[in-house]
Amino acid sequence: MACSLALLARHRRTLGLLAFAYAVLHWLTYALLDVQLDWADLLKDLAKRPYIMIGMAALTLLVPLAATSTQGMIRRLGGRRWSLLHRLVYFVAILGVVHFWMSVKADIREPLVYAVIFALLLGYRLWRWLGAMSRA
Repeated sequence: MACSLALLARHRRTLGLLAFAYAVLHWLTYALLDVQLDWADLLKDLAKRPYIMIGMAALTLLVPLAATSTQGMIRRLGGRRWSLLHRLVYFVAILGVVHFWMSVKADIREPLVYAVIFALLLGYRLWRWLGAMSRA
């Protein structure tokens, strides 16, 4: 378990940037194929389907995370401010799960799997944080 977590930790920047790239491609697919860059249609869609607004909020919050993922930006922001900013990823993950859950019409099994995985990972993170706090 520790080995696989270390592997994920070593590649978390790459995984984060891949998540951002996926979100951008997901939005571009929607913008180009579904609404065909008709901004009035997009606004109507936003009012009609709140899960689209939630997805766009998640994408918007991913932009500063992707933009500040380099070593240079970490130095410029300072580790503490950078860390504080990058905690947005937890909120983005919640928005992503909610977006997926709301977009499914009938069978919620797949979004439920993602929600459980996220809850377990966040629970583990909180458990480790609380353990570190109690030792300090």
